[in-house]
Amino acid sequence: MYSSPDYLERVYAGVLGKIIGVYLGRPFEGWTQQRILSELGEIWDYQHERLGVPLVVADDDISGTFTFLRALPDHGGSADLTAEQIGKSWLNYIVENRSILWWGGMGNSTEHTAFLRLKNGTPAPQSGAIATNGKTVAEQIGAQIFIDGWALVCPGNPTLAAELARKAGSVSHDGEAIYASQLLAAMEAQAFVEPDIDQLIETGLKYLPADCLITRLVNDIRSWHRADNDWRLTRDRIEREYGYDKFPGNCHVIPNHAIIILSLLYSEDKFGRALMIANTSGWDTDCNSGNVGCLIGIKNGLGAIDLKLREPVADKLYLSTADGGRCITDAVRETYEICRIAQQLGQAQPIPTPKNGARFHFSLAGSTQGFEVEKTAVMRDTHGARLVSAVSRDGEATGQRSGEADVEGANSTGNRCLALDFNPSRQLPRIRITTPTFIPPDSKEASHYSLMACPTLYAGNIVTGRLVAAAENSAKVRVTPFVTYYGDNDELTPRHGPELTLEPGSVRHFQWKIDELRGAPIAQFGLEVSSEAAAAGRLYIDYIDWSGTPTTAFRRPPGDGKMWLRAWINAVDHVGTRWASPFHLSQNRDTGLFIQGSRDWQNYAVESTIMSDPAKSFGLAARVQGLTRYYALLLGPNQAVRLVRNYDGIQVLAETPYSWNWSERYRFNLEVSGPEIAGSINGVELIRYHEPEKTLLDGGIALVCEEGLIMADEVSITGA
Repeated sequence: MYSSPDYLERVYAGVLGKIIGVYLGRPFEGWTQQRILSELGEIWDYQHERLGVPLVVADDDISGTFTFLRALPDHGGSADLTAEQIGKSWLNYIVENRSILWWGGMGNSTEHTAFLRLKNGTPAPQSGAIATNGKTVAEQIGAQIFIDGWALVCPGNPTLAAELARKAGSVSHDGEAIYASQLLAAMEAQAFVEPDIDQLIETGLKYLPADCLITRLVNDIRSWHRADNDWRLTRDRIEREYGYDKFPGNCHVIPNHAIIILSLLYSEDKFGRALMIANTSGWDTDCNSGNVGCLIGIKNGLGAIDLKLREPVADKLYLSTADGGRCITDAVRETYEICRIAQQLGQAQPIPTPKNGARFHFSLAGSTQGFEVEKTAVMRDTHGARLVSAVSRDGEATGQRSGEADVEGANSTGNRCLALDFNPSRQLPRIRITTPTFIPPDSKEASHYSLMACPTLYAGNIVTGRLVAAAENSAKVRVTPFVTYYGDNDELTPRHGPELTLEPGSVRHFQWKIDELRGAPIAQFGLEVSSEAAAAGRLYIDYIDWSGTPTTAFRRPPGDGKMWLRAWINAVDHVGTRWASPFHLSQNRDTGLFIQGSRDWQNYAVESTIMSDPAKSFGLAARVQGLTRYYALLLGPNQAVRLVRNYDGIQVLAETPYSWNWSERYRFNLEVSGPEIAGSINGVELIRYHEPEKTLLDGGIALVCEEGLIMADEVSITGA
């Protein structure tokens, strides 16, 4: 078991390295080296603004890496995890044709091919085998790009990391693709304890057959590195011997694995230089850069990550899956989840979440957890305000940014908090900082990998926080919490909470229950800060938190906006937008879910009046944790009402006769409270069930339709 006190920080550095690498390479993914050099030059910084795209985006490298790892806790958290179980997690979290994967078609996209095999009943590892899909499909890049999480939960244990990477990779890949993923997973796991790149490569090679192509490629590049002493010369050799033209398929693993080894060998042990080589070399830039960034991040820690690459990201990442409430996340939250999985796996000591598990606790050096100073027409940069990661009372160095807090009790745990240095002006008397709680405006448009998400914050939730005004402030600080929501025509509309006034050196706790927003989804949470006489000062944000089930109603808000519908995870075949019923859902075959909510929701009642015209079965689901994990109350065949549990397979828990007809409306109510589940139709309780398994303790809600059409005007939820 890895017991070093630096585990948490090294995981955080690995997560940051992964997402920075992906964001750096994503805008020019698939470009040749020649085009990159002629149009962009060497890649030392982000290119998104030059190419007119957002920086933080949904991407398969990120969504797959941090989502597929959930197979471990979802199936007991032991090293005995099987490829078949990981394949079941694919079916739970992936929304077909919409989330995580590149949906390029059978035989063209390796992952799409494997998904179709899984869906049609072929379990992993047969779903990804050469014998099933052929050598070309099986040896593309995908197994390699998703492996980082398996290494992060196996610090100093390359054997287990390589084995888990083999199982995970075999869901969709085989052959050389598996070897590449095993080598990288072993290297990343060993990077927690071994700083030398050559030794890490030696460790990785131990898990590969001596005669496989990956082994030969790695040895060739190491030899060329010793002879050439110039990464460009070695890159030219790679193209001649292992270039794209030598291997069939859309994106073969061999050329791209070569770029990873090239970047590491010529990195001079520098994070920025390693990513420059990976991205300037071309081909599958975001994939290669993400793997390289993760490994160097683990090996060298937070201090090695260039500030100019870290700051613009602000920890933000998106995981576009069927578990909608976990889609808008950040590097700190994912870091603590990885550490929790590692502890469950028996590979690391427990690491408690600081500040009673607050959603935003800013405890890792330099972390902002998505919070950024809002830019305006007056202030297009942030020179009037800046966010820094600070330390209370003891003046300990903050790592990436300087900043000390010297306020008695400035931090409830003695850990880091977020500090806002503000300098108001006549043109900008109020400074606003925000963090996303739903799809941000720059991601509203459809993209190659669509961003699907539910909000993390709802009307009816209670937001709490702890703020401290620096003792050296010369004037009172006024702070107002606020949200912005997608109002009429999807314009961002603010809703403010109570204003707080803080004397210099004072501490304020706040609590704000968000009012009803008529069904509009909340896009951001923020703080608005000003001071008397526009005096400069500093505000410490110790923590911000919200959790639990809101009491609210989901309906079509006024106006012509569409974001209220996008706030639901759409796992049905068709969603009507021009019909009288706001929820007009059609499923061609099998069962479709229209999902809302998060794992914060545990005990509640969900209610909706639903009409089918026609459907094989339909109703409501609760404690939804994806597409194959939920409870559902359904009207269905044989004139019956059923309570079912889907836990990687459907089981009828209770059933009673009930006469129902198409084209009639039925008011469903499904209540979950601990192990007790009760189902009512039209106000009459028909089913009550005590769940002895305790398999599903939390999760969102869903409208459910099997082979047909359903319509509803509103879905309401009442928290316990």
